[in-house]
Amino acid sequence: MRGLGLLLALLILLLQYPLWLGKGSWLKVWDLERQVEQQKTANEALAVRNAKLAAEVNDLKQGFDAIEERARFELGMTKRNEVFFQVMEPPGGEASVKTNTNNGESAAAAQPGAKGGRQP
Repeated sequence: MRGLGLLLALLILLLQYPLWLGKGSWLKVWDLERQVEQQKTANEALAVRNAKLAAEVNDLKQGFDAIEERARFELGMTKRNEVFFQVMEPPGGEASVKTNTNNGESAAAAQPGAKGGRQP
């Protein structure tokens, strides 16, 4: 009787092998589902990028505003009778006006003889 139980258990294990580890096993199905989800995510990102590119192409075909903007910012072009001014920031960071904590005047105005400052 005990041998029959072991035989049945062995047969059940042999029947389970293709289900878990065979060619069309659950493990491979789960792996393929994971790959499909990753591909769907990548496709959504590419669809967003394609929509942006299509909108940009449409703007370039429809009007001159997009072309003018690209010419100004990417190529540095100006219109006729326009003057180009380039404002450079100081190498130490952002340009800021230091204030005098005593009376709130700017540091340049608090210095005697400074341009635009008050003379004592």
